[in-house]
Amino acid sequence: MTARLEGVDGKILISYIQNGIWFILGLVAFALELWALVDCLRHKPSSYEAASKRTKTFWLALTGVAAVIGGLSLLGGGGGFGIFGIAAVTAACVYLADVRPAVKEIGNSGRNQGPYGPW
Repeated sequence: MTARLEGVDGKILISYIQNGIWFILGLVAFALELWALVDCLRHKPSSYEAASKRTKTFWLALTGVAAVIGGLSLLGGGGGFGIFGIAAVTAACVYLADVRPAVKEIGNSGRNQGPYGPW
């Protein structure tokens, strides 16, 4: 005899697991997009131009639209918007991986920095 749940079809169980995974991925993507937006708000506009990374307005618009797309995708179950969701996560990741370190370095240049950090 096999252990089988009464009244539960295998396809339904797989569907629940798949939807759960999509929701978790959507949640992670939305968290990345919010992190990029909040970090973008924290820095001065002159830091972006000094780092040669476009303008603060450009990055605010890009990360803001990415966060809106991520939020709408999350409300839709986490797996929606296809290529738009991928573009939104990509924009947030480009900001976090490329722009954020450059702007952060420019912003820290006015502080007392030694060879191993601030003093």
